[in-house]
Amino acid sequence: MAILFRDVYLLDGTMERARRADLLVEGERIKKIAAPDSLSGEKCEVMDGKGETLLMPGFFNAHCHAAMTLLRGLGEERPLMEWLEQKIWPLEEHLTDDVVYAGAVQAMCEMAMCGVTGFTDMYYHMDQVARAVNELGMRCSVSVGVVRDPARFRQTLYRDFAEMRGPRIINSIDPHAPYTVPFEFVCECAAEAKRKNLPLQTHFLEAEWERGYLSDTLKMTPVEYLEKTGLAAVPRLVLAHGVQFREDELDYLAAHDNITVAHCPASNLKLGSGVAPVPEMLKRGVHVALGTDGAASNNRLDLWDEMRLASLIHKGVGRDPLAVSSRQLIDCATYQGARAFGYEKVGRLAEGWAADLTAVDLTALHYLGADEDNMSSYVVYAGSSGDVRHVLCGGGWLVKDRVFAPRAEKEIRAGSSAQRAWLLAARA
Repeated sequence: MAILFRDVYLLDGTMERARRADLLVEGERIKKIAAPDSLSGEKCEVMDGKGETLLMPGFFNAHCHAAMTLLRGLGEERPLMEWLEQKIWPLEEHLTDDVVYAGAVQAMCEMAMCGVTGFTDMYYHMDQVARAVNELGMRCSVSVGVVRDPARFRQTLYRDFAEMRGPRIINSIDPHAPYTVPFEFVCECAAEAKRKNLPLQTHFLEAEWERGYLSDTLKMTPVEYLEKTGLAAVPRLVLAHGVQFREDELDYLAAHDNITVAHCPASNLKLGSGVAPVPEMLKRGVHVALGTDGAASNNRLDLWDEMRLASLIHKGVGRDPLAVSSRQLIDCATYQGARAFGYEKVGRLAEGWAADLTAVDLTALHYLGADEDNMSSYVVYAGSSGDVRHVLCGGGWLVKDRVFAPRAEKEIRAGSSAQRAWLLAARA
């Protein structure tokens, strides 16, 4: 059945100002956008906005480890490598299909309730993530994750991805980081990404000591590493974090339209990694998307938080209230993430584009005074994920009237609780 959003405000990352309109969804696409109260609701499910609802593109979480919802709260307040080596990696040795599936389902519910319709996932047992994505109806770039011992992953890297496919799934290859994956195997990953025309994501320059690792151990600058591994030449390269890029390296990134930096401000601050030079990236034309990282390091999966935090920290650190605009951050949180992983016509409000939509309730007191001209600033500075009322992905309901549509939250919580208890017992 078609869905008509009647008399709503529309806002995406290309719009200098919001506009009031009717929007018709047919199948998986936006069929028609017209003047408010002008489209017929015959044979449609009508969602009457009454000028009190904002429609935005669905958010896209450009860096996530979904099943880490079950590791939330473990190993808190530690530096990155201590957190990984002493707390996270020992737990991950005990991951099973059931643990990853339950954690991914929980993460998808959490994200959808925040208006997220797509995400990228870099983790283990990824066939189980694909299973959850296909069951629940979100978009996901499902990776083959590679970390530490490449011998464990070489067979995985070259296999057919049959069990990791779906109508909204894009496969990717994800060597974890320069300091966890041998240089030669990163080169193999890049070559395979080019051969199969797949995106590739890797953690890059997340912490200050990583520059020293590249220069002292590998005898390379960050740019030389990207060139010599072949990473810079893959079809779509996503560099997660990018905190420690220097200003003289940003023009190199800007010259490569295939490269996107996934900015994860909350995780970077919580782990003490620093603040990425995002204003300078955007000024030079570097593609920047927003991600949350995993729930074990953030601890939320809420891109509204990331938008607001990204704006405030960059204005404060740079002592510049114009450092990053609210419109830019909406673009980073929606279109740029989908674009980075190869989703076409996803992340904009335009006829023929995917009906990935987030409907925001404007009746809350903190939206008093919102209008066409200031809507983006209200979203970023006053709004929150608690304002999300409906979410569609490809024309199908993910959230309707603030209820997760694909599965009961009570059932999700029971599954996650059982698997977390099992995981902690296995570690002990």
